[in-house]
Amino acid sequence: MEPTLGNGKICYIEIPATDITASANFYKQAFGWNVRPRGDSQLAFDDGVGQVSGTWVLNRKPMTEVGLLIYIMVDSVATTIDKVTAAGGVIVQPIGGDAPEITARFTDPAGNILGLYQQPSK
Repeated sequence: MEPTLGNGKICYIEIPATDITASANFYKQAFGWNVRPRGDSQLAFDDGVGQVSGTWVLNRKPMTEVGLLIYIMVDSVATTIDKVTAAGGVIVQPIGGDAPEITARFTDPAGNILGLYQQPSK
């Protein structure tokens, strides 16, 4: 499926990394992101639904404090917590911290804090 194009859409993310290969492996294992070489041979990613792309960048301060917070939508936060920790991430806010929303927060291998979000069932 081709990405949706449109004015105002978030389309590209640069994620700080201390080791690009470790970060790429983490996101691939935890979320199933497609990791691929860009035209300049650097690693890039496409999210799990092919709508957002990005890359990992060195020499940029990781987001180790919550300010701008990016959430990754998942089918099950509980199941994804297991995948995140198995891939080397650390849970820094367990499920329930944003109740009634179903969320959790984790750090990736570089120390970036990101969130997990589960759409409530109807």
